[in-house]
Amino acid sequence: MTLSSTELLDALRWRYATKQFDPSRRIPADTWAALEAALVLTPSSYGLQPWRFLVIEDPALRAELRPHSWNQSQITEASHLVVFLARRTIELADLTRLIEATSAARGMPAEPLEGYRQMMQKDLVDGPRSAAIASWASNQVYIALGNFMTAAALLQVDTCPIEGFSPPDYDRLLGLETTPYRSAVVCAAGYRDQADKYADLAKVRYPLDELIEHR
Repeated sequence: MTLSSTELLDALRWRYATKQFDPSRRIPADTWAALEAALVLTPSSYGLQPWRFLVIEDPALRAELRPHSWNQSQITEASHLVVFLARRTIELADLTRLIEATSAARGMPAEPLEGYRQMMQKDLVDGPRSAAIASWASNQVYIALGNFMTAAALLQVDTCPIEGFSPPDYDRLLGLETTPYRSAVVCAAGYRDQADKYADLAKVRYPLDELIEHR
């Protein structure tokens, strides 16, 4: 089934950063499974996928996280809460893992991929960009966040991206401090409460001809 351009734009105009979720409404299991698959299918630089996605289901844990999220109600009231994690570093083992996964998925030997592995090593492990891996990994995670929110909008699921939280406290509460991953951004998902005054506000976007230039 082909999605029309009108359907796509309608979904993007429908979505907004939901401030008030209906805590009584849960995302159906099949819909949530599709959204998890959308996260996995997100593209990343080199295909390295320098992320993990924590779906926080425990109400008690979400209650613990809320004070470290500017006390935003979405943390506890949304149907689902995802903490997007970014890699702290990129190691040689990460490159090997990708090469082996590529070899297995495409039914080809790993040897022809050695040049690709060396290119990644030169850039992300040995090169100057290795000093900025934290920033690089965060950029990759935001691709996943955008992909997730767009997929959700197409499925008529509301979302709210959340940067207003304390990553060190999240890392502590989620047991991430000694792992290769750190908290980068959070996204709540569910269904808007009909009382949310932000749902019907006009979107504020600058004109297309000011934002897009053709050369």
